[in-house]
Formats: sequence, C-alpha cells, structure tokens
Amino acid sequence: MKFARSLGLGIVALVAVALAFLPAVAEAQTRKAPQVRVYLLRGLANIFSFGMDELTTKLNARGIKASVHSYVDWQTLSAVAIEDARAGKRRPTPVIIIGHSLGADAAVYMANKVSAAGVPVPLVVTFDPVTPTTASAKIGKVVNYYQAGGAGKAVSGPRVDNVDLTGAGQLSHFNIEKAAELHNRVIAMIEKPARPRAPRPAPQVAAPAPASPTAASPSAIAPTVSATETAAAPGSAASVPAVIRAPN
Repeated sequence: MKFARSLGLGIVALVAVALAFLPAVAEAQTRKAPQVRVYLLRGLANIFSFGMDELTTKLNARGIKASVHSYVDWQTLSAVAIEDARAGKRRPTPVIIIGHSLGADAAVYMANKVSAAGVPVPLVVTFDPVTPTTASAKIGKVVNYYQAGGAGKAVSGPRVDNVDLTGAGQLSHFNIEKAAELHNRVIAMIEKPARPRAPRPAPQVAAPAPASPTAASPSAIAPTVSATETAAAPGSAASVPAVIRAPN
C-alpha cells in the first residue's frame, strides 16, 4: 500500500511539473517571426556595401522576409513596396528599410515616400549616409549609425536617433555596415521594436575582418568617398546620380 501510494504521489508530481511547462512550450511553438517586409539598399556601384547582403541572409534565416537592392532603384522599389504591402490585406504590412552610404540616403527617401502613401514604416536603419537628409514624422523611428569625423552625416527628423561611432575601433565608411554587433542590434530592433530612448554614449564596436587578402584596406580607399558619392535627390528618377569613375 505504501508503495502504491508513493507511486501515485510521484505520478501526480510529474504531471504537475509537465503542466507547469506546457504554457512555455506552447508559446515557443506559436512564436512567429515579425510580420514585416525588409528592404536593404547597397551604396555606390554595388561594390562597397556587401554587409547589406550579409544582414539580408541573417534576417531571412530568422524567417523575416528581406531582400537587397541597389540604391538607384529606390523610387521603383517604393512603388513595389507600397503595392505589395497593400495586396490582399485589410491593413498594409509594415515596411522596414535599411541602407548603407548612398543606400542610406535612399533609405530615408524611400521611407518618406512609402510612409506618405499610408504604409506603416516602423523602423529605418542607416549606416553612414553621405548626405544630410530629413526623415518624415510618419516614420516610427530612424536609427543612424554614422561617423561624424568621416563621410557620414547625421539624419534630421523628430524620431531620429543619431549614433556617432567616430573612434569606435577600426570602423570606417567601408566596413561599418559589416559589423556583427550592429547587425545584432538591428535584428533585435526588428524582432522586438524598442521604445525611443534618450541618446546614449556610442558603443565600442569591433570592426569586421577583411573579406579577402586582396581587398583594399579602408584607409586606402576612404579618401575617395566624398569625391565620388553624391546623394540621390528625392524628387525624380532623372536626378539619381550616375557612378563617377576616378581617373586611372
């Protein structure tokens, strides 16, 4: 009898423990990726912004639909984003836009256009934009990682957080968008949007390793940025800048 009673109590205890864990298991099973569409924009000539490709891969691996494009396509892409966000839905799918260099400028222009059409844009992230831009008050939040001592420019607007990374490790205009720590911050903002906070001291971010032994070092190519990159004007497609090639 004692054995049967002990066995029964043990079974009851096991059932109780299992029931206690069921809510957590159910929550984990039903947790889904954020229902957003992310567009990433590369900078000049599609050769200096491959960190955008890396971040796109990371987002898609987490179930977040993302695609990467050239900055010159921002106006056409705006129309596509608006149409896709509205297609077959009572409420448009939120759009998030991320860009580097000239792609960062274009990200602000695109976000202004998409949000003006009534599509929610909860987040824009820019990496070292090269032209001063102004973000619409209709955009939920803009986070601008830039280096004021280099090619980077601050972004204006009522919901903008400019994070100056001047002097942060070995970061430069040519590798800031490849920094793994910044990728982690962006992913965290997309998965769980944070409320706007007061500006904090710039974090110490480690520079990413060079892509290959033959790649030019940031110090060797950094001086060409301000001379070759000109911002795309938001007004018309004709005003999108062409690639300016340096003399041989």
